[in-house]
Amino acid sequence: MENNEINIKTVAVILTLIIAPVIVLIAFNQFNKPNSKLDALINKPAPQFSLQDRNGNTYTPESLKGKNVVLFFSEGLACYPACWQQIASFGTDSRFNNTDTVALSVVMDSPGDWQKTPQKMDGIDKANIVFDNGGQVSREFGMMNVASSMRRGTSPGHTYVVIDKNGIVRYVLDDPAMAVRNDKIFAELEKIN
Repeated sequence: MENNEINIKTVAVILTLIIAPVIVLIAFNQFNKPNSKLDALINKPAPQFSLQDRNGNTYTPESLKGKNVVLFFSEGLACYPACWQQIASFGTDSRFNNTDTVALSVVMDSPGDWQKTPQKMDGIDKANIVFDNGGQVSREFGMMNVASSMRRGTSPGHTYVVIDKNGIVRYVLDDPAMAVRNDKIFAELEKIN
């Protein structure tokens, strides 16, 4: 009986030592595999879009020509605090709000849902939040199945698209770590200027 217990424990340990690394490898590959839809955006004109902010201003590729554009796709209100921190950080960072560059934070929430948020986080009231009603723009850009999405297939995650002054996508970053990436995104903007 004692030998059986030792054998069972030995087998369990061996299986754990074999299975655990396999699971880690699979998970690593899932989060680090390239997203072909995102990669296909690079060096091509940005997909057509029309996004409206809470003041009724409409943004399209045509209206943004002549500016560098950062589109930050996120889960919006559902992604507190990570996405809110990035949205607020763009709102208060002059590198992303000037005559040459604009950062637009794309959310699928309604403008009414966002009316109370300025009281909850400093800087978010200064951000250019635009509303992707129904998720059409997020789908067109391939944002619904990125590694950073907590609800794959139904909402974006934490993804940046850098578009140059001619409307060409120059850089895409999907960030499962959901960090504030102003410096990294600005470094990419400097490469295209």
